[in-house]
Amino acid sequence: MSSTPSPTTTDEISWVLTPLLELPGVLHAVVATGDGLVEGASDSLERAGAERVAAMTATVHAAARAFTSAFTDAERPRLAQTVVESDLGYAIVVPAGENTSLAVFTSPDAQLGNVAYQMQVQVAALGRALATPRRRQDDDGRS
Repeated sequence: MSSTPSPTTTDEISWVLTPLLELPGVLHAVVATGDGLVEGASDSLERAGAERVAAMTATVHAAARAFTSAFTDAERPRLAQTVVESDLGYAIVVPAGENTSLAVFTSPDAQLGNVAYQMQVQVAALGRALATPRRRQDDDGRS
């Protein structure tokens, strides 16, 4: 185990990011809406950085969909993931439900297979959580 403390997260939906941020090589993570708004972000990103990432996540995902359409003539292909590789690392974006995406940025030496798998696990957990209505406390029986 690393002696470096694992990154923490902010915002209500950011619990989905914690297991990802504990993976070796994962530096940042964001849950973004399809129109580029931040739903949750790792504390390792300042708010302005998280907002830029969320906006770019929506843009990259839309561009990847359009790029796929150009090759296939499909009107609305469903993307499994979009990966951008650079000398600084990898940006990976996956759909995380209707009008939501999950994005991570890793170091160049991260094990992408493990990261991609855990992203899918967290997307499934997020889907279950959003599909389950919140329980409300019933205060009627209390005095």
